[in-house]
Amino acid sequence: MRVLLVGAGGVGTAITRIAARRSFLEHMVVADYDLSRAKAAVAALGETGDRFSACRADAGDEVAVAALLAEHRCDVLLNATDPRFVMPLFRAALAAGAHYLDMAMSLSRPHPDRPHEECGVKLGDAQFETAAEWERAGRLALVGMGVEPGLSDVFARYAADELFDHIEEIGVRDGADLTVDGYGFAPSFNIWTTIEECLNPPVVYETGRGWFTTPPFSEPEVFDFPEGIGPVECVNVEHEEVLLMPRWIDAERVTFKYGLGAEFIDTLRTLHLLGLDRTEPVQVAAGGGTAVKVSPRDVVAACLPDPATLGERMRGKTCAGTWVKGTKDGGPREVYLYHVVDNQWSMREYGSQAVVWQTAVNPVVALELMASGAWSGAGVLGPEAFPPQPFLDLLTEYGTPWGMREQ
Repeated sequence: MRVLLVGAGGVGTAITRIAARRSFLEHMVVADYDLSRAKAAVAALGETGDRFSACRADAGDEVAVAALLAEHRCDVLLNATDPRFVMPLFRAALAAGAHYLDMAMSLSRPHPDRPHEECGVKLGDAQFETAAEWERAGRLALVGMGVEPGLSDVFARYAADELFDHIEEIGVRDGADLTVDGYGFAPSFNIWTTIEECLNPPVVYETGRGWFTTPPFSEPEVFDFPEGIGPVECVNVEHEEVLLMPRWIDAERVTFKYGLGAEFIDTLRTLHLLGLDRTEPVQVAAGGGTAVKVSPRDVVAACLPDPATLGERMRGKTCAGTWVKGTKDGGPREVYLYHVVDNQWSMREYGSQAVVWQTAVNPVVALELMASGAWSGAGVLGPEAFPPQPFLDLLTEYGTPWGMREQ
């Protein structure tokens, strides 16, 4: 398999380190707007062969990206950029006749009049609108294939297939006990994406009502996470799983809740209050009578540490998982399917901090399943559309097993 990886940030770099250990990969082109980042990711692998190469790419230029896919004879475009670039990369892959895989879907827009009751444009709507084109082309766009969404959706499919006769609720629950030495506020994941997820109206799905929204940080609950992480307060956050799971899995209710913590929520609320979450450029005096236009959210991201550089200062574990409630053989059942990564382990084994490594391993597993033919299809499909057992088995083979807890 020949892959064009677009984005050599924390997750992209972790992808190269994981993929370098797997034999299914014939060649991976690592592309980034900053050529030095792409070259650094490749150089860090220390490979003497020609399985990896670096080049510059503007993720917003779909014509140029399509040309790169053709030039390097790539079978798949793997998108490791932030969600702003989903659609140009998605279109570039289709234009070039390549398959496509991402970890976050096309952006949403709140309802103009009732943002905390009704959906406007939902996550992934722009991608699903083109499903027929992908089907006619015989190409697969595997969307939402990170950890959340991604592995969480595989867990939901496994629960529906193997563990339940009827599902009342699927609730993705994400929590951690990670700390970062020397920083009062240092998000462990891309702050641009974090702001987008946490300040947009969360989406909930219910049978009969469909998708609807609530205010940010709604419905707080304390969830007890496994492997020593313990109780963490979780709140509703906008996330792709809620938009993906009901398309393939029969469940009465689907939610996503994230363990953010009161201090993190207060910081995000302050950013919103000050307008620093905005993506539209504002004019700023630059001195000497000149002015520049900058996005407030990009300024926030530039002022905070790069999450990829925090690994040496980070302590603790992160847990991604899917809680499912329903019935089996006539009786009630609740389970939590989960995946835990210890930052000390991921730094020692891969030199990548836990959150970005946990995100990165899942698209590599999916690529290997696509290369072997264990996962195949055409159209715009989520992880729920594929058999879960091959994925879970291969994930364990990668040295990072998953777990299940009866509730």
